[in-house]
Amino acid sequence: MTITVNEDLRAYIDPLTEDEYAALERSLLAEGCRDALVLWGDLLVDGHNRYSICRKHGIPFNTVQNQTFQSIDDVHLWMIDNHLGRRSVSDFQRGVLALRKKEIVAARLAQAQDKKAPAEPAAEAAAVPADTLPQLTRESIARAARVSSATLGQIEKIQKTAAPELVNAVKTGMISINAAAAVASLPEEKQVAAVAGGKKELREAARQVREARLPPKPEPAPPPDDATPEQLEIHRLTQLVTELTEERDQLKKKVQHLTIALAEARDGK
Repeated sequence: MTITVNEDLRAYIDPLTEDEYAALERSLLAEGCRDALVLWGDLLVDGHNRYSICRKHGIPFNTVQNQTFQSIDDVHLWMIDNHLGRRSVSDFQRGVLALRKKEIVAARLAQAQDKKAPAEPAAEAAAVPADTLPQLTRESIARAARVSSATLGQIEKIQKTAAPELVNAVKTGMISINAAAAVASLPEEKQVAAVAGGKKELREAARQVREARLPPKPEPAPPPDDATPEQLEIHRLTQLVTELTEERDQLKKKVQHLTIALAEARDGK
């Protein structure tokens, strides 16, 4: 039996860590390969790690053909859905996979609309932007990834603006998605430097970015030159209330940031 391994397909899903690969190897040696490898013709779709381990140790394995695939996009969508259902996949990985699914489905919908448009009246042929269709909303994609809409937005920002070193730090759990999205707004050289500094430096960089986003304190308006003593006292009290309100709001934001930092510190233990 001929089995073809496509390296792009193998790399489409993040590889196992060394510990995960070692655990899988021990399991296959002890129990054999119980799950069949999924093929599309002779192309290996699912089971790359099992295939390499079985070949290395001469472990027998079975294969099964998936007859539903019509294109490589079908293969990618199947791989995405298969991995989204696994518990071992991190929030970041699920978000990345869900965003890939969105791109594939959006491209297909746009292509279908382009083919359909010439046969319709001009008023009806106006293509609806793919990202506005109900099944492609941020909320639906977030549900598929089992993350919040805000987290999905942060993952999308990380993908677009984060340096490779920062992306790797998220994948390895060195930094949370929330903090990484903040650090990703820095210039690339600062991102790389923060990663090189370790968890403490990354948290500090995220804290500084969050605090820099706080609104500047407005300059109080002076009282009129001809203000009476009563007006001056009212002005003083009004200014005091404004300052106390601003201080309260700033403390609330600092508590939120400290809560996030505490959660990140606990996750890093």
